[in-house]
Amino acid sequence: MTGVRGEHKTPGEFRISQNWIGGSMPSKAVYVPPPHTEIAELLTDFEKFINNEEIDTPDLIKIAILHYQFESIHPFLDGNGRIGRLLIPLYIQSKGMLNKSCLYISDYIERNKDEYYDCLTRVRTQNDMIGWIKFFLTAVIETSKIAKDKFKKVVEFTMEMDRKILNMTVKPENAKKVLDVLYDEPAVNRKKLVELTGITESTIKNIINNFVDKGILVETTGYTRNQIFKFQKYTDLFLK
Repeated sequence: MTGVRGEHKTPGEFRISQNWIGGSMPSKAVYVPPPHTEIAELLTDFEKFINNEEIDTPDLIKIAILHYQFESIHPFLDGNGRIGRLLIPLYIQSKGMLNKSCLYISDYIERNKDEYYDCLTRVRTQNDMIGWIKFFLTAVIETSKIAKDKFKKVVEFTMEMDRKILNMTVKPENAKKVLDVLYDEPAVNRKKLVELTGITESTIKNIINNFVDKGILVETTGYTRNQIFKFQKYTDLFLK
């Protein structure tokens, strides 16, 4: 893996040296994970816990514990936080709680970073697993509320767009084809739209002009050729 963060830290491979969190050396670190010689055994136990269906633990509490365990093992030299957070939606989806891996609590953790690390530390130093689970469940609840609100806004937005294309000087069915593509490809050029919709270039040009006039698309390059059009209002929904 080249050109990515941590490319010189053996990405994709378990560490074969000691790492630590915080401080310039292990003696000054906030936390020193287990030595690399124990990683294989610890991850074997980790995997057994994931797949153990005999333990009567609610799935959200189980993934909270799994996340803590993974972050404590810290099996890689870099990227442990990202992988640990990615495990959450993947596990939740695997249990049928969501149809897609769409619950990402990274934003909540980033906004409450100090509390996040404090909770993990208190599990290690004071065995305060309850405190960590409460933090984790709060993160899930708050993230779910935000996701629900965004989903509602997306539904309202799509309904508004469907109404807008009815008042254009193009066939509604062709405009709808382009609109459906834009939800998957929110930044496109004319050639790409022709390719993805099967509509003629002249018709695509007409639809784009209508979309620009209605504020649905925004031309981003400022050029007269090789233009790129962005579904700006749609992408903005996910940035708020």
